[in-house]
Amino acid sequence: MLEYSKVDHEADPYSIANTIALNALVARAKSKGELLAHLKKRGVEDDVANATVFRLQEKGLINDSEFAKAWTQSRHTSKKLSKRIIAGELRTRGVDQQSIDEALDEIDDESEYRTAFSLAMRKYSTMSRFEADVQIRRIQSLLQRKGFSFSTISRVIREIGVQSDEQR
Repeated sequence: MLEYSKVDHEADPYSIANTIALNALVARAKSKGELLAHLKKRGVEDDVANATVFRLQEKGLINDSEFAKAWTQSRHTSKKLSKRIIAGELRTRGVDQQSIDEALDEIDDESEYRTAFSLAMRKYSTMSRFEADVQIRRIQSLLQRKGFSFSTISRVIREIGVQSDEQR
């Protein structure tokens, strides 16, 4: 377990950058891109930041592939987000496309459908007093915000069995 340590501003730039990076990793795992951005924000020069991140990668403290897998699993199970939204989040965190693809391959289409269906059922159970059109619109909006595809949303609506006045 990493612990916070004080930054010695009298020390050489590499040890300062190393301390800043280790303190940043105490709170949660970070991608290489996030850590580089954090070091630059704290005023560390580019070459010192790159060297520090490289050393941390060699020690195994930074691993974008493992970070992407953990992030994907966490966001898919706890936040019920689709693969598309998760991929966008990983890109903004500076994870390379290959690591993103490997992490997202762990979520199959059926798992994504089950996630969308459970979200929709939870929403549907709270809307019994609304008309069918309102129920459909609200479920579609929820699933769109979570990033699910139109085909997945359509399948979920069909499976739930809500029919608008136009479909009757």
